Amino acid sequence: MYRTIDELVEKVDERNTENKISKLIGVSIDKCFIKSVANTNGTDLSKYKVIRKNDFAVSLMQVSRDSKIPIARLEDYDVAIMSPAYPIFRVKDTSVVLPEYLEMWFKRPEFDREAAFIAVGGVRGSMPWEEFAKMKLPVPPIEKQLKIVNAYKIVTDRIALKQKINDNLEATAQAILQDKIYSNGIETTVDNLINLFDSMRRPLSGLERSEMKHTYPYYGAASLMDYVDNYIFDGVYGLLGEDGTVMDDNGYPTMQYVWGKFWVNNHAHIFQGKNGYSTEMVYLILKNTIVRNAVTGAVQLKINQENLRKLSVVVPCDDNLTELNILIDKVFLSIRENRTEIQYLINLKDILLAELSD
Repeated sequence: MYRTIDELVEKVDERNTENKISKLIGVSIDKCFIKSVANTNGTDLSKYKVIRKNDFAVSLMQVSRDSKIPIARLEDYDVAIMSPAYPIFRVKDTSVVLPEYLEMWFKRPEFDREAAFIAVGGVRGSMPWEEFAKMKLPVPPIEKQLKIVNAYKIVTDRIALKQKINDNLEATAQAILQDKIYSNGIETTVDNLINLFDSMRRPLSGLERSEMKHTYPYYGAASLMDYVDNYIFDGVYGLLGEDGTVMDDNGYPTMQYVWGKFWVNNHAHIFQGKNGYSTEMVYLILKNTIVRNAVTGAVQLKINQENLRKLSVVVPCDDNLTELNILIDKVFLSIRENRTEIQYLINLKDILLAELSD
């Protein structure tokens, strides 16, 4: 049975009137909650909306431009606050539809495409709540919803576990490296550690990518952005954000470790190690180096090639390289194996989402 969103949910407009809640969050284009980086000094937070566990928040602005609706269900906190611009809603009756099942529907690419089509006529591609509320979805019996949700949770929990293992493996490799650096480190510049392949990069527009088969990963400054029908690189490489998202709040660079056949746009430097320093070792060294002094630009942050090459880093001395490379390479072999399984699980998750309409 198909039902409209409006039949299943109710809008919530609870305000932080007593200013007791200070955890401020927003919703990302990736359909998850993120900590707000807005400067709230002097802001009257009593006017902000309260969101509680299992509530949903959605941004209905610029839907057709982004071809996605930023929408998420609150899981990690019992309560938080959000900008008054976000519509917040919750399931009316969990014996009719599970919040987790509804969240799965919102994550489907088909849901985003339908929403983008509806929003084309809106102001700047926005979607009024009334139009959003008219969208329909299949609502099977609650027993079937539970089976679907549980199967999905098994996959997502496995992804989270494998990612946690990889985080621990990388931390282990970093600890091994830093121990060697601490005992016998020398100072040099990045230029002595890397071969850059930036001249081979080529950006592809969203329109170009939309007309391609989704076969090979397409990377940007900070993340995997899409899949395309061809590749530029084949091998193991490191990526460092060149412009846009170039560093975190502590000044450490935006890094990606990639391998296989893939494409990179012009927003990330692409490198391999040289002079006895493996790509994995250089990746770890750079990830532990503050790059703030290499960043230029007041609005659009950038790390150009010249500044990257001149960046000063501390590395293990030559006597330690062979043994150290072997240790680190073993760790990264496990990381690659785990990430291969993660990608398989992500594909499986997408299949489960696609089957919701069956």
